[in-house]
Amino acid sequence: MLWACILLPQLSLDDVVRRSIDPAAPLVIAEGPSQRRVVRHANGPAQRAGLRRGQPVAAARALLPEFRCIAYDPDKETQLRLILAGWAYGYSSMISLRESDAILVEIGASLTLFGPWPQLERRLRAELAELGITHRIAVAPTALGACVLAATQDGMAVMQAGPFNNALTQVFLESALLFPADVVALKAMGLRRLRDVFRLPRAGLAKRFSPELLDHLDRMRGEAADPLPLHHPAAHFSARMEFDHAIESSETLLFPLRRLLGDFSAYLHGRDSGVQQFDLVLEHDDLAPTIISIGLQSPQRQASVLFEICRLKVQNTSVPAAIRALGIRARDLPAFVPDAVDLFDDRAGGQLSWPQLADRLRARLGPDSVYQLTATEDPRPERAWQRTVFNKRNDALPVDGTRPTWLFRTPLPLHGVPQHILAGPERIESGWWSGGDVRRDYYVIETRLGQRAWAFQSGGEGSLWMLHGWFA
Repeated sequence: MLWACILLPQLSLDDVVRRSIDPAAPLVIAEGPSQRRVVRHANGPAQRAGLRRGQPVAAARALLPEFRCIAYDPDKETQLRLILAGWAYGYSSMISLRESDAILVEIGASLTLFGPWPQLERRLRAELAELGITHRIAVAPTALGACVLAATQDGMAVMQAGPFNNALTQVFLESALLFPADVVALKAMGLRRLRDVFRLPRAGLAKRFSPELLDHLDRMRGEAADPLPLHHPAAHFSARMEFDHAIESSETLLFPLRRLLGDFSAYLHGRDSGVQQFDLVLEHDDLAPTIISIGLQSPQRQASVLFEICRLKVQNTSVPAAIRALGIRARDLPAFVPDAVDLFDDRAGGQLSWPQLADRLRARLGPDSVYQLTATEDPRPERAWQRTVFNKRNDALPVDGTRPTWLFRTPLPLHGVPQHILAGPERIESGWWSGGDVRRDYYVIETRLGQRAWAFQSGGEGSLWMLHGWFA
């Protein structure tokens, strides 16, 4: 096997920065009791002012009086980590979240599909950067070894046993993911790197240290089995984003909406799924949340498509109060099947398909504003069709050259007689049971002006001609 470790060293900070309108402002994630809070993470501007991990927040204020301080929220961090695991699932079916700050991806089989490791690495890094995630990546024959190398040097990739073992020997004990007490004890013996530990007799280590240390070293080098719990993304999606300040306008909501839909899209791509029905949840302080239901004609997963539909729906929704949080809920994620494209499709690049255009029109104008015609079982022309909600799955009406494309609501008298009769007669006789009895002989005719029309006579030859429609 070949494992890639995607280390996420500051995921809680990334979660806040990604939805910040001003990411250049000094920002700190703090943890601990309210009276003894310490810095967990600091962004670049805060670090340049001297703020460091583990520093008391009060001391940080002395160095930098003005910075934004956010309490560490492990639930939000877990939510984002699960979204990223769903994204990674698009590259391998073997994903593990055993390490609290990393995603482990088995890439041995993935290289056949996605190309050699440098090519796959560039793709992973580009997508993580687009998602706004700080990361370090390393590859090794063992999962634990990949985690150790990722903590040591970003970008390291050793795929053979010999170079891998050589790389491990250079690792400092502090980066080897050992228990802190073991690190202290080993350093007290004068050991600094893993090579120093590997040189010691195994029997001597077993006497002085717990079995967990030897097991850790064996799993790191691939000398002992390392069973990993595998992660499978859920068949539903739920994400929520709280705001520091209430949002009053729909325009201000678009920035976090775009970010949240980007996460949703990454999750859908990872599961090779789409979404056809989902809800936007706008939360308020003292009122029930506003639910905006999104319905699509076919499963979609492109962030730009989802954002455009949601933007139109949000802008056309009356929100009763300021928005304190935004969420997405999708209960069903069907398989995504790309639209079939005709080899000779002459649509301009970027032009919308009809279902996508219908989705946008429905979002802007309302669900009842876009409809289509479907056939009924009544043969009378006035009642042979009905207006229904547009649905991509509805069968198209058959093309029939004997029926006009423009049918009048009420037949009109035809002045004079037809110049030519092109087809007919076709007898339509029905409706006697409902009081709307008709008995007509229909013809395709040509008028004196060269127009093709659909006309009938009700009383046989010699009766008045009635015009009922035009052919295109």
